[in-house]
Amino acid sequence: MALFGSNTSSEVGLRLLLCPLGANVVVRTACCSVGTILPVYSTFRAIESRDQNEQQKWLLYWAAYGSFSIIEIFTDKYLYWFPLYYHMKFAFLVWLQLPSVEGSKQLYMHHLRPFLVRHQARFDQVAEFLYGEMAKFVSSHQAEFLFAKALLSRILLSARDIIHPRQQAHGAIEGPTGQVETSESEDEE
Repeated sequence: MALFGSNTSSEVGLRLLLCPLGANVVVRTACCSVGTILPVYSTFRAIESRDQNEQQKWLLYWAAYGSFSIIEIFTDKYLYWFPLYYHMKFAFLVWLQLPSVEGSKQLYMHHLRPFLVRHQARFDQVAEFLYGEMAKFVSSHQAEFLFAKALLSRILLSARDIIHPRQQAHGAIEGPTGQVETSESEDEE
């Protein structure tokens, strides 16, 4: 009976994933999971294990994924309207990661690397300029960054106090600390 239940749930999952009408939320979530969440964890494991081959594999994946994301930023408004776009994106992200085809390595070696090598000098100039401008911006707005950091710290501390309020002893109501001063009219009576 458990086997029947598992087949039914996987069939429902496949129908949701492959149903073109109204399933974009499911497929987009699958794209996010396959394209980002799983690779982040796999990258973490590669870094922690200090396996050079795994690290290179995930560096190639992130180079391919980042390039795809840049292209997608400019084309998403148009590609979104194509039927089964997110299904194709999901398949592409799976292809990038499959060890049997090494899609990210193929994409990097045959397309991305030749393009970057051909334009490396120009990209180096742009990167140097951008890093210099970012350094100038950060140094000239240091006070604003410190203010934003202090403000964010206060907000996070307030949120922590709301989520995890400090416990008082046995529900006792505490009054003001220190002596309470009385007015002159109370002293005369």
